[in-house]
Amino acid sequence: MDEAHRGTGGAVSLDFADLLLILTPGLPAAVAMSWPVARLRPLLERVAPWAALPALVLALLPTAEGASWATFGVMTGLRFEVDGVARAFLVVTALLWLVVGAFAARYHRDDPKKSRFLGFFVATMAGNLGLVVAADGLSFYLFFAVMTFAAYGLIVHRADEEAFRAGRVYIVMAVLGEIAVLAALFMLGAAADGAPGFGTGMARAWSVVSEAGHAEGLAALVVVGFGIKAGLVPLHLWLPLAHPVAPTAASALLSGAMIKGGLLAWIRYLPPEAALPTVGGALIALGAFTTLYGVAVGLAQDDPKTVLAYSSVSQMGFMTLGVGLAARGGAAVPVAILAVVVYALHHAVAKGALFLSVGVADRIPLPVDRSSADGTSGGATGSWNPWVLAGAALPALALSGAPGSTGSMSKATLKDAIYELAPGLNDTLGVVLTSAGVGTTLLLARFLLLLMRRMERRDARVPDAPEGAAPTPRATAALVAPWALLLLVCLAGPWWLPQVVPDVGGAGPSGPLASWSTAAGTVLVGIILAWLVARRPTLLLGLQKLRVPAGDLLLPFETLVRRIAKLRDEAWYVHRDLRAQALKRGWRLARTGASRLADRDLLLAGGRVVACVVVMLVVGLAVLLS
Repeated sequence: MDEAHRGTGGAVSLDFADLLLILTPGLPAAVAMSWPVARLRPLLERVAPWAALPALVLALLPTAEGASWATFGVMTGLRFEVDGVARAFLVVTALLWLVVGAFAARYHRDDPKKSRFLGFFVATMAGNLGLVVAADGLSFYLFFAVMTFAAYGLIVHRADEEAFRAGRVYIVMAVLGEIAVLAALFMLGAAADGAPGFGTGMARAWSVVSEAGHAEGLAALVVVGFGIKAGLVPLHLWLPLAHPVAPTAASALLSGAMIKGGLLAWIRYLPPEAALPTVGGALIALGAFTTLYGVAVGLAQDDPKTVLAYSSVSQMGFMTLGVGLAARGGAAVPVAILAVVVYALHHAVAKGALFLSVGVADRIPLPVDRSSADGTSGGATGSWNPWVLAGAALPALALSGAPGSTGSMSKATLKDAIYELAPGLNDTLGVVLTSAGVGTTLLLARFLLLLMRRMERRDARVPDAPEGAAPTPRATAALVAPWALLLLVCLAGPWWLPQVVPDVGGAGPSGPLASWSTAAGTVLVGIILAWLVARRPTLLLGLQKLRVPAGDLLLPFETLVRRIAKLRDEAWYVHRDLRAQALKRGWRLARTGASRLADRDLLLAGGRVVACVVVMLVVGLAVLLS
């Protein structure tokens, strides 16, 4: 968008789409900035869960595509625009924030830290929605930074040692990523003589950088800086630590919406016009490795939210692979962008529904043990709700790529992009995608098993209600309704997904039954393997007992840092003791020398030496006086 405002003859024209575009980041930003005003906070707490409503209306508006605006209140210079990619991401991002906001309003109703949670919630929302509609590199970076740092408050909401550890890892990695992104933005700004706009403006900046021979280095900064948010291995270390400690609503948004910010940044900052074969090949290799690595480590986890975190790492590998295909350049690059967008939208809805399943499992009443005197199930009764498990199985099947689901559509579209852009890698990547598909089914089967065990270990009381209080039907419905809505959206994905993805020259995503035999075989093999492992625990020769702590690659690093710190502390104490001993020895020598001199003075006081000194002084004084 090159013009400053919409309109003709310098007059500003503001239609309904423009107003919604301003409110998309503006409403949550205004709510967040008003949060310190204590008198307004009760009203703001009611508005915060619904602040994404203008964004969703804008995304569903037929005239939304093409809306643009270059001024936002006093923050002149920010530019917003809705193109095909922005509209596709905005539909799912705004929907997730609304559904999760409604869920969080009930889930945190009796939370003493509710106000703090909602404050960070709406600030993070402003950043997330703002970066989706940002029209240039600077606007994107500003909202990306707001989302990144506001999300820290969601991660440490529990305020215990485990949460603060996850927050420390997250914020350190976030700052490192921001440094890399800011350096890349400076290089692009210098090449474009200002903040480059996305599309043709970014392409011109890249051409200048390429002529100077710095394209590969700049691309590395973009990949690393935004790869931290995208969860690309080995930059994923914060993700499996943050999910188990963050509230369920925050986890759903972290995995469903916020990590897509890194993916969207790659699409925006690595334009198809600039072919980067080396960077593209590296992203393809890292993406393929990430898909398998996330599955392998996720199978060695015991917490359902941690399993979902590693599932997100694995699924982001698929999308990274698509970005790598696009970075290689070529006439069929829009097909790769289409595949990435389709996969991102599918994953956002499915993963959001899976995380809300954990929250519903934690709070929904379980089957009552009628033999108990007080009508509750008491302690760990071994009961679980089959409807929760059945509901969670629906997005799990979609994520596994079952025929007729959005997962099948997204994987078939990605395979089409591989065939068009990298036919030489078709066989190799086909094996990787098939293996990762089987692994994803196994991983989600483990998630369902852990979810069932999680329900067996809790009772029928609502954890956030007063002791002994039973959940009311209204409270249960307020939790289940957002989750059920997201399940319906997930099931209806094959209908609505083709309607919102960007147009790439008449091409669209593959149908939900494309390659249905391969998809069915992959899921079936995963289900059979999961059943065999459950029925025959010795089948894997004890590997099912293998556990990897959340954070995986971070553990050796932390051990090394602690060892270095310990050695440093030990060395400091050793040197401190040596210095103390040296000072003591010096003090003893000084005192001994002083005592010896004093004794010698007493011996010499009546001797010839003193007499000679006195005579010499008298003679010298006489000479001076004469």
